[in-house]
Amino acid sequence: MDKLVITGGKRIEGEITASGSKNSSLPIIAATLLSGSGTFTLHRIPDLQDITTFRQLFDHLGAETAFSHNTLTITTANVQSVLAPYELVKKMRASIYLLGPLLARFGHARVSLPGGCAFGPRPIDLHLMAMEKLGARITIETGFIDAVAEGGRLKGATIDFPVSSVGATGNALMAAVLAEGTTIIRNAAAEPEIEALCHFLQAMGADIRGTGTTELIIHGCDSLRHVEFSNIFDRIEAGTILAAAAITGGSVTIRGVIPSHMESVLQKFSDAGCRIETTDDTVILKSTGRLKATDITAEPFPAFPTDMQAQWMALMTQAEGTSEITDHVYHERFNHIPELNRLGAHIDIEGNWAVVHGPQALSGTKVMSTDLRASASLVLAGLVAEGTTEVLRVYHLDRGYERIETRLQNLGAEIKREKYSEFG
Repeated sequence: MDKLVITGGKRIEGEITASGSKNSSLPIIAATLLSGSGTFTLHRIPDLQDITTFRQLFDHLGAETAFSHNTLTITTANVQSVLAPYELVKKMRASIYLLGPLLARFGHARVSLPGGCAFGPRPIDLHLMAMEKLGARITIETGFIDAVAEGGRLKGATIDFPVSSVGATGNALMAAVLAEGTTIIRNAAAEPEIEALCHFLQAMGADIRGTGTTELIIHGCDSLRHVEFSNIFDRIEAGTILAAAAITGGSVTIRGVIPSHMESVLQKFSDAGCRIETTDDTVILKSTGRLKATDITAEPFPAFPTDMQAQWMALMTQAEGTSEITDHVYHERFNHIPELNRLGAHIDIEGNWAVVHGPQALSGTKVMSTDLRASASLVLAGLVAEGTTEVLRVYHLDRGYERIETRLQNLGAEIKREKYSEFG
């Protein structure tokens, strides 16, 4: 097993180009299943464990994939199986994205109930509701979702989501583009990753109106074509790197971004006392050497993203004053708090609400990763902690950050990856 060993006290400074987005890569890759001809070429795909797992799933289904220098090619013509097995699905929750495209193309999908990060229940009820609205018969038995399109093809429908869900919106979109008739998705997620999926489906020939809004209108078509497509940047990785510069009193320039995708995060960095500059494709953060306590509430886009909540909490341990952090997306996403407190933070928690008392001098010790973004918060804390911090179980981190230790090394961090055994 791998761990990251961090010696704190080094400023994060320099320039870096943002990686491609994990959260848009996965539904885009899943959407290639909607076409049975030609080869897709997808650029700016991050080299992550989740991408490797998805490739293994595609290999199991009968697709052909190749990956080199952040370009993924996929040929789905020979896909025959509609079974996504537990052995692979358990590794990542996003495997549920296979449900919509398999059902739309083949009229049948059998997908194991998903796994992924361990922070509270994240039900798939909205995914199943959307498929049922489109005419699928759903049964769940022996740990599998078995979905069958009545008459062999899905039918257009109106889908009203009671709450905004990125995953359910993506699945509904992918199912609807091959459904017969018109589908309206209301209270759709408007995150940039869903907008990117819409652009990809439109490039394939899908008729989608309302891209970037909370109401999507899809006119189903009979077939879709293969395309070449370039992925968007990872706004969460970019935000994490900005936080690394801010927490260490440094400065960083991130190129290859779309600043409008990060407006809520950039505003909070500014509120916290950092100087922020942007161009069309660049964000620059310059520390003023003094952080101010700044409250955040994690909610669906365009509000502050839940995937930056843990990193912001680490940052606030070094801010002057008391900051309140609330997560309205995942109420139990606070597993990083005990580990941050082990490093010397003073954070109180009640339900989905946390209070960070700062600034606190952090001291290096061993801490345990519990999920993807929690891992990132521990790395940030380690960058500013006195002495050496060991972040264990970084396989969580590898699911969402491409060679993060190398990227931080290039910005001045003293960080390395080492092997360790939990039993000795």
